[in-house]
Order: sequence, then C-alpha cells, then structure tokens
Amino acid sequence: MKSSRSRSRSKGNRNRSNAGGNVINRVFDSSGPEGKVRGTPQQIIDKYNQLARDAQLSNDRVAAENFQQHAEHYLRLLSEAQREVEARREEQERQNRERQAERDRDRAARQEQDSQPQSQPQPDPTQSPQPDVVVDTGIVDDDGDSGLVETPESQPKPKPKQARARTTRKPKAEKTDKTPDQPDNNAPEAAE
Repeated sequence: MKSSRSRSRSKGNRNRSNAGGNVINRVFDSSGPEGKVRGTPQQIIDKYNQLARDAQLSNDRVAAENFQQHAEHYLRLLSEAQREVEARREEQERQNRERQAERDRDRAARQEQDSQPQSQPQPDPTQSPQPDVVVDTGIVDDDGDSGLVETPESQPKPKPKQARARTTRKPKAEKTDKTPDQPDNNAPEAAE
C-alpha cells in the first residue's frame, strides 16, 4: 500500500502523510495480486471484494482469500480513520458544550449583577460628604467693605429694552369738496 502523497519528493510533505490527515478521502495506490488498484479506501475495498467474488465463482479459493485479505486491510484502515474522525467530532462537541455552559454561567452572573442594584436601597445623599460653602452674612466691616470681591456676574443686570408695540394709525379723514373758507353746514353756528 502506497499513498499517492508519500511519493512527493519535497521535504515538507514527508511527515504530513504520517500525521493522519483525512484517510477517508485520500487516494491510495494498492499493489494487489492482479495489478494496481487506485482509489479511496472504500473504492479499493469494493474493488477487492468484487475480485474476491469473481475468484470464488471461478473456483480459485486461494485468489479469493488473497483479495479478501487485501479488502480487510483497507477495511481496518478505513474503520480506524472513521473512529478517529468520530473521536475528534465528539471532542469538539464536548468543547462546544463546555464553552456554551461557560457562556450560560457568565450570562447568569451578569443578569444577577444587573438585578442586584435594583434590590439594594439607594445610599442616602445626606450622609455623603458635602463641599464647604461660603455664606454671605451681609456683615460689613468698619471700612464699609464686606470682604467680597465684586464681579460682573454679581452686579444686577440691566433690563433689556423691549421693542415697542406697533400702533396702528387712524385713517385720515376723507376730504370733501369744501374749501377752508366755506363754513361747514353741519357744524353748529357760533353764537354772536
């Protein structure tokens, strides 16, 4: 049995064929009694079983046994590779379950932390340290100075000028055909 990969002459690939790899899909060259058989382990098993049946039908028990032994070799090789793949898959599933359990524990711890501050009473703000405050008592010393520095912010602000409300003008009286010399007939007469 020779693996097609083991024929590579590069030094980097020499150890790779012994590292296990994916035997299930690897192509092998098998030198059997009837010549070379090439294929994956399952294809080689099927070919040797077919050759063993043909030898049995032709009453060649020795050749049939030989082909069965070759098929059994590749069958063992394939079953070992499948066991390794299954073991790797189970190990990966176990690691995934452990990671998921760890995530679930972390999530539960975060939820518990989030719910704790709501159940605890809030601290009393009167118990916390307060900053020092200077109080203006309005006491003036002998110089008439309170000791405070006058700043622009402490001076009273001037009131902003408000815009005057617009007033509407009364419409002008309409001119009549009267001249200023003529007396108004509607106006009361002056007493003489």
